Amino acid sequence: MNAGKEITIDVVSDAVCPWCFVGQKRLDKAVASLPDIDVSISWRPFQLDPTIPPEGTDRKEYMWAKFGDGDHLQQIHARLEETGKAEGIAFDFDAIKISPNTLDAHRLIRWAASAGDAIQGKVARRLFQLYFEEGQNIGDHQVLIEAARESGMDEAVARTLLATDADKEEVRTEIATASRMGITGVPCFLIEGRYAVMGAQETAALADAIRKVSEAKERGELDSAAG
Repeated sequence: MNAGKEITIDVVSDAVCPWCFVGQKRLDKAVASLPDIDVSISWRPFQLDPTIPPEGTDRKEYMWAKFGDGDHLQQIHARLEETGKAEGIAFDFDAIKISPNTLDAHRLIRWAASAGDAIQGKVARRLFQLYFEEGQNIGDHQVLIEAARESGMDEAVARTLLATDADKEEVRTEIATASRMGITGVPCFLIEGRYAVMGAQETAALADAIRKVSEAKERGELDSAAG
């Protein structure tokens, strides 16, 4: 395939970010609408709240402290549910009991990158589903191990690594790098490592951005910009 038709996208996201779930659905649709462009997607870590303890915290209390226990939170959820429905997401916020620390989820996503056959994307998508549609605690190692198995990863490897501190610092370093790049919110889609699309943009907007970068790459403009 023409090199200009090969595009990389780094998705900076957090598995407990509802707009990242929406963004994932829209990105998938955008890529599907561009069959002539070979899009390679990598998932990069971000933590909306790294201060949550490893065992997680009660979600209702956590959300009330953050947004208040009145109409505001209900309005936020209602908007997300409506948006999600249009994208094929069945948000079930009432089912979520624990707000987890997502460091271990990000470690699993990191390991999935070397498991082959687009498994990293499968793991990222499954974690969104588990948390937002099934109310599972994705900070729980058993939930993560099951997600790994369902996505085609080696279950024994995931179980062994999660019991250690493997790659915790590497994930934290990646998150710090994203912050230094000016990424303060997610999702963020980094196209060819230099063009950032912030937020859960509409499918058409994502597709347009990918197409424009692909065309610029075909013309050699990205190379000249790098020089």
